Amino acid sequence: MKVFIGADHQGYDLKDELKRYLKSSGYDVEDDGDEKLNPSDDFPVFAARVAKDILVSGDKDSKGILICGSGQGMCMTANRFKGIRACMGYDTESIRSARNDDDSNILCLPAKFLSQDKANIFVETFLNTEFAKAPRFKRRIDQMDELT
Repeated sequence: MKVFIGADHQGYDLKDELKRYLKSSGYDVEDDGDEKLNPSDDFPVFAARVAKDILVSGDKDSKGILICGSGQGMCMTANRFKGIRACMGYDTESIRSARNDDDSNILCLPAKFLSQDKANIFVETFLNTEFAKAPRFKRRIDQMDELT
């Protein structure tokens, strides 16, 4: 599974730690930036990179992780792209539901409110929860896609 990861300055440190953790766990990780800490960078740049990379990868198993201060800006930006279903990660149950029920393909994390250990747990939950593929879930995803 390919994992695209991106963060602004507020999520930079957490991104680098998550990248190391994921690589050591055997994931194929592509860092979509920022490449170095830049206090004046803007989150939409990195959200767009990750979203576009997932869409052009052609691999339905590709996933993304986006990190900023609250996670909200990244989530709003990523969800502007047709075919992207970004979710916020505040607890394992909501993350599990986003994957199982909604086939979320990007997890957005709030760097201001997460420890590294908690972020690792959230990412593992996201990456290891399969989409249930129930007809009602597929129907709802199709309805979402028709909106964009």
